[in-house]
Amino acid sequence: MVDIAGLCCTCAGTMMVAASANTLNQVFEIKNDAKMKRTMRRPLPSGRISPAHAAMWATSVGVAGTALLAWKANGLAAGLAASNLILYAFVYTPLKQIHPVNTWVGAVVGAIPPLLGWAAASSELSLNAMILPAALYYWQIPHFMALAYLCRNDYLAGGYRMFSFADPTGKRTAWVSLRNCLYMLPLGFFAYNWGLTSEWFSLEASLLTLGLTIGALSFVLEPTPKTARRMFYGSLLYLPAFMAGLLLHRLPNEQKEHNVTQTSEITGILYGAEQQDEERARQKREDRKPSRIHSRPPVAYASVAPFPFLPVPIYVSTQGHEL
Repeated sequence: MVDIAGLCCTCAGTMMVAASANTLNQVFEIKNDAKMKRTMRRPLPSGRISPAHAAMWATSVGVAGTALLAWKANGLAAGLAASNLILYAFVYTPLKQIHPVNTWVGAVVGAIPPLLGWAAASSELSLNAMILPAALYYWQIPHFMALAYLCRNDYLAGGYRMFSFADPTGKRTAWVSLRNCLYMLPLGFFAYNWGLTSEWFSLEASLLTLGLTIGALSFVLEPTPKTARRMFYGSLLYLPAFMAGLLLHRLPNEQKEHNVTQTSEITGILYGAEQQDEERARQKREDRKPSRIHSRPPVAYASVAPFPFLPVPIYVSTQGHEL
């Protein structure tokens, strides 16, 4: 069963927080974006929107999105959204002009949203929740390495420090892309082994990753704009196919509920057996206790009849003395 209202509120809250982070990013990079062909027509560099207007919009929509997640989802999802906004706008954005490690920090930012969705649905984070964030994290590296290689001169004009700047031949950039593609190969098996999907997803995910890996390998063998563009387009196809396979081959909730029911039945049987053992032990303890009901001595019966002329002896309890 899907909570449609909860799903819509989670998507809306996530979208609002993402809009806030992207807006703050563009507020902080107005001058840089104005120097790049790819970004100079954005609303802020082109003057269509004022920085004050954009900052007001970013603040209001960010607070509203976080509040919506806290209200309709849970505090964990809202905390992930707020932390991701801070990481994107106030860590990743300035780091782009300082050090090439910004690409890996940005990959963390991109991996958190599916984790947010898991937290909203289950109110917890488990090992199973790491499959899709891991896929997004490793996927972003070859995707962005190809983009940074193709737009190297544009990024240089904007004042951004990218990994490809110190790699004029493109070899190191290509090797980084290939290495992260290899990291994605076992994710399909992990999803099956951890009980998230059927075995078919393990096969399909491996084939998808293998295709992207071949594109990265061609980029390694021949680091040119043509091979980089081919790997970039392959990454655009990979992600929706991977997500669709994860949804198509996921294990149904009915199977999980059946497993929970079986576990409950076994627990009930064990509990009943334990209760029976305790009852038997209690009965044995009762049997060992001396009886409090004492029989009349047989002499008393004999003294009543047939000898009525004899006095009847008087007895006390077995622990007393005969009078």
